[in-house]
Amino acid sequence: MADTDGGGGAVLVAATGTTGLVAGVWLAYVCSVMPALGRSDDRVFVEVMRNINDVIQNPVFLTPFFGALLLTAVAAWRSRGTRRRGWTLAALVLYGAVFLITSAVGVPLNDALAAAGDPVRARADFETPWVAWNLVRAVLTTAAFGCLLGAFVARGDERTEPARAP
Repeated sequence: MADTDGGGGAVLVAATGTTGLVAGVWLAYVCSVMPALGRSDDRVFVEVMRNINDVIQNPVFLTPFFGALLLTAVAAWRSRGTRRRGWTLAALVLYGAVFLITSAVGVPLNDALAAAGDPVRARADFETPWVAWNLVRAVLTTAAFGCLLGAFVARGDERTEPARAP
């Protein structure tokens, strides 16, 4: 086995933690932020989303957002030759999709909202696709988190099995 736990457990813990934090951010938008903003008039909706898009670009969010991808990749690499390899690779693919969706859809929508003039038109162009893609991000990130939890179960199975001859 490639990972004899020279810190592999710590990387898996960190990958799982950061992925869970990001899943929580997306879920907060799904179940509270966007429904609350949906009750607002167009001007308020656009102003608040612009403010959120400005302030979310900070180390408290960006560290777990980028860290989840990096740490999951390291966990997948370190798990080669183990039962948890499939779980960590699945988590990496799922979170990689989240990263791509954010880069290819979320950021361009946020940028267009920031540049838009008319709040009625800005909201009409932004709200429905952003909410839909954020739901996709929430589901994919939660699935990645679940896969990383599966890696913990597989890791526990590896530690309780008797050693096999090479």
